[in-house]
Amino acid sequence: MCYDLDVLRAAFPGWSVFRSDAGVFYATRRGIHLRDTDIDNGLRQTISAEDAQTFVSLLRDQGELAVNP
Repeated sequence: MCYDLDVLRAAFPGWSVFRSDAGVFYATRRGIHLRDTDIDNGLRQTISAEDAQTFVSLLRDQGELAVNP
C-alpha cells in the first residue's frame, strides 16, 4: 500500500508527518507537549511504523485516545 505524504499531512493536520530515507513513517505532534498522565493513558508524542497501513492505524488510534482517554 502506497501513501502520498501530502495526503497524510492533510488527513492528520495535528501531526508533522515524514518518511525516513530507510522508508520508515514518522509523525510527531504539532504544538502539543504531552503530560505524564497523557502518556500513561497511551498517548504518544511521536509514532513510527514500517508500513503505511500500520502508520495510519496508529494515527487513528491516537486520535481516538485523545478524544476518549
